[in-house]
Amino acid sequence: MSAIPPIDTRQDLRLVPAALACWLAALAGLLLGWWTAFAAGLASAALAGIVCWRARDRPRVLGAAAALLVLGLVAAGPIAWRIRDAQEDPLPAEAAQGLPAVLRVVVAERPKPVRGAGYADRQAGARSVVLTADVRTASVDGRPVPSSGRILVLAPVEQWASLLPGQEVTAPGLLMPPRGSDLTVAVLSVRGPPGEPGPAPWWQRTAAGLRAGLHDLCRALPDEPAGLLPGLVLGDTSGLSPRVEQEFVTAGLAHLTAVSGGNLAVACGAVLLLLRLLRLGPRLSAVAAGTCLAGFLVLVGPEPSVLRAGVMAAVALLALALGRRGSALPALAFAVCVLVVADPAMATDFGFALSVFATAGLVLLAPRWAGGLVRRGVPPGVAEGLAIPLAAFLVTAPVLAGMAGSVSLVSVLTNVLAAPVVAPATVLGVLATVTGPWWPGGGRFLVHLADPEAWWLITVARHGARAPGAVIAWPGGWWGGLLAAAVLGLLVLAARVRRVRVLMAVLAACALLVLVPVRVLAPAWPPRNWAVVECDVGQGDAVVLATAEPGRAVVVDTGPEPGPVDECLHRLAVDRIPLLVLSHLHADHIGGLASVFDGRAVGGIAVGPGRAPEWAWRQVAAEAARQAVPLVELTPGERLAWPGLSLDVLGPRYVPARPVGQDGTAINNSSVVLRAETAAGRVMLTGDVELAAQADLLADVGDLKAEVLKVPHHGSRYSLPSFLAAVAPRVALVSVGAGNTYGHPSKSTMDTLTALGALVTRTDADGDTAVVADTAGPAVARRGEPRGPPRR
Repeated sequence: MSAIPPIDTRQDLRLVPAALACWLAALAGLLLGWWTAFAAGLASAALAGIVCWRARDRPRVLGAAAALLVLGLVAAGPIAWRIRDAQEDPLPAEAAQGLPAVLRVVVAERPKPVRGAGYADRQAGARSVVLTADVRTASVDGRPVPSSGRILVLAPVEQWASLLPGQEVTAPGLLMPPRGSDLTVAVLSVRGPPGEPGPAPWWQRTAAGLRAGLHDLCRALPDEPAGLLPGLVLGDTSGLSPRVEQEFVTAGLAHLTAVSGGNLAVACGAVLLLLRLLRLGPRLSAVAAGTCLAGFLVLVGPEPSVLRAGVMAAVALLALALGRRGSALPALAFAVCVLVVADPAMATDFGFALSVFATAGLVLLAPRWAGGLVRRGVPPGVAEGLAIPLAAFLVTAPVLAGMAGSVSLVSVLTNVLAAPVVAPATVLGVLATVTGPWWPGGGRFLVHLADPEAWWLITVARHGARAPGAVIAWPGGWWGGLLAAAVLGLLVLAARVRRVRVLMAVLAACALLVLVPVRVLAPAWPPRNWAVVECDVGQGDAVVLATAEPGRAVVVDTGPEPGPVDECLHRLAVDRIPLLVLSHLHADHIGGLASVFDGRAVGGIAVGPGRAPEWAWRQVAAEAARQAVPLVELTPGERLAWPGLSLDVLGPRYVPARPVGQDGTAINNSSVVLRAETAAGRVMLTGDVELAAQADLLADVGDLKAEVLKVPHHGSRYSLPSFLAAVAPRVALVSVGAGNTYGHPSKSTMDTLTALGALVTRTDADGDTAVVADTAGPAVARRGEPRGPPRR
């Protein structure tokens, strides 16, 4: 049996010092001032000059020093000058005063939708867009200001979303100071439409038509794949479900929906493979792939991430045309130099750092690890499939940890599972995009072929996001990133020692045997005879009321986003919901609405008389129409009953005659108030009622007593002690998010409930909390607690 030949992983490192010097000089200039870029560039050039003088008889060292000398001078010259122009532009001083301005600008990137932080806000649709533009002329408070800087424009989505790169428009608005350390000189907040829009280049109009055509073709698919496919192909996530978007982030697959080197590698790789089958030479193949690359860049738009990936891919194709082996690392270093010189702001861009580190990991680590696995008997394809995502995770985890303040522990596995279908889905999507305009039937056929791949990616992301401990919290910022790098470095070094490697394997096995059963298997959930469950949905509400029929329950509110309430209902094995009640229309109560229908039969949606906020009401009505379920209004005095459960509607007792707009207190006081008769006793469900609505209930309802109280408004301080005393609960359930910024729950409210003799539970500390029917009265079981007698 012949030995397996070693894999050649040697790389040419001569351009690496020059690339690092260029990057660090630009970074210093942006963070500390343009003069530091000038000083760092001169220092690099001086060091390179010394090395050139001392290493005249060593060609490789001389080549590296020459490259460092050139890039050092470039850093001290063009890069420092670009940063100086931005830092000394007159617009930042005007923006610091918040003055009105009229700017004539050229759109540099496609407008991106700006959605709210909460799920319901995102589901309501973007109300604004943000776009980058270059200033041509500026008038501030009626005075001309000489500026040619880069600005960010915040504008209404209706009038500005259709703009294309290259269009020149007039933008009147209010100047604001920029955030971050880049070349942006100001932020312009605009409320009206763009003035005097100029024509867009023909290629941008063509690309916009192709992008719109792909969206039209995807309408033949179900909603989630229809939103995902344009994201995979074009990086266009405007139609992506917020639920899927969050699951991709949690599972470590968000990079699939951002155009990067992966998309370009798939598109150009397909062309290269086809030409190789036709036995064409490397130069002709590189030219054809370069043409494909240029067309793809125009199609997706001139965004920084696209240009970054395009430059790296172009350099790699140039290396292919020249027939150079081992040229991946020099190509990466050269691309870094080109990008930082062309746009010094790249130096502080997290996406740029992720691209560079990921590519370096794939070049330096993945081949070595794959070779080691092959030598140990692992099939080559499997070895590469394991080594590539592991290397990418290792080198990008510190950047992601510092950027997001968290680390995904499932990203390696999810990327391994997703890898086989990414390329087919991307190729089919690109073919559908270019085929659809002249052959719609063929385009729809290709989109349907991509449907199973899209479903597979959604399934992988969904199950990855559901895994216990999928994401762990981590310190953010520079120190968090450095800490993550240090921890990973120590683990890699330790893994090189056989005894330490064995010890790490034993510890990992023990963790799997101990922690996983504790997190997943140990809690016998749900407890027998549960009557009420307060779901842990973060800073929001979601309550499940059991009926006498297994699998059937009434749900009150759905939390701020879809995942948690869906998981809670899944754990409770609820698949039939005769009524879904929304106490009021705030985002933290309706955000998970769509996911309640996922795999479940819902009889209807019930709301109170309130219709504010207006966008939320439109969303609820649209979801009811989409799911073909009735939308009904509850009024005080109504009684609803099912086997083992009945609901009495107690409030709201007063709703303003006119819309309350964005008045949060008025919306809270319009919450539907229910008293449920359950197997565990009476349960008072209060939504977010505050002082006025609680006073109305005290005045208008004779008997408010209940064994269980869903504490109003997440335990806020706006609770009347007399109202809490009138309810006199034995169990008080507080639904609250960990680390929330609202001060919930209030200490005064918690002290009042404790003084009344109530057992107080909190979802931020206890997770899902169940009230169980017991002969001695209501008992409480917390998900994840060691099993034992229920607490009373």
